[in-house]
Amino acid sequence: MTETEKTKPISLGLFVMTVIYGGMTVLAGVLGFKQVALGPLAVEAGIFAFLMLVILSSSIAQLYGRDQANKMVLWGFVPLALSVFLIFIVLGLPASDKMPPENLSAFETVLGQTPRIMAAGPVAYGVSLFLNVYIFDKLRGTGGEGSIWMMVRGGIASAISQAIDSVIFITLAFYGEFPIGPLLTGQILAKVVLSVVLVPPLVLGVVKLAQKLDAR
Repeated sequence: MTETEKTKPISLGLFVMTVIYGGMTVLAGVLGFKQVALGPLAVEAGIFAFLMLVILSSSIAQLYGRDQANKMVLWGFVPLALSVFLIFIVLGLPASDKMPPENLSAFETVLGQTPRIMAAGPVAYGVSLFLNVYIFDKLRGTGGEGSIWMMVRGGIASAISQAIDSVIFITLAFYGEFPIGPLLTGQILAKVVLSVVLVPPLVLGVVKLAQKLDAR
């Protein structure tokens, strides 16, 4: 590898997606504390940030290759680990006596997750995102290289990986605590529907935006 290749700057499109990706890895866990109603479906709000991770990883695989997308998923563990570390530190520090008790209680409720939930999140993240990249890339070329097929690949990869994500996370986090069947069924259904409806057009949009940024 030449010195020029070693110092080649990152493309603008990849840089923007990298910044957003790091933020979404942390935000997904916080948003997950709210359950939202989408018609007859009930889903934890963290799915929206997680779908952005799916969209970004698929878009990176499309534009920069599977290896680059896998690197992004791997580096995503860094903000995850740092956020967990800082949460433990902040929860362990004494609260100011000027902080209203109800605010402190809400803060501890949101961030004071059990060790099982904190462990389940990164495991589900890693397996599902690597799987998403694998399926999205594996389907490449089997149905052509047009935008429509790229959108279909994004929906298929997201639906499968999100179903696996639900199975892993809910099983690791809650198995033995209560019957997980109804929760598992509802989450899988909601995530598959959202993957089919939202992911395809957003993958196309992110790819087009990144291409424009790279052309500047």
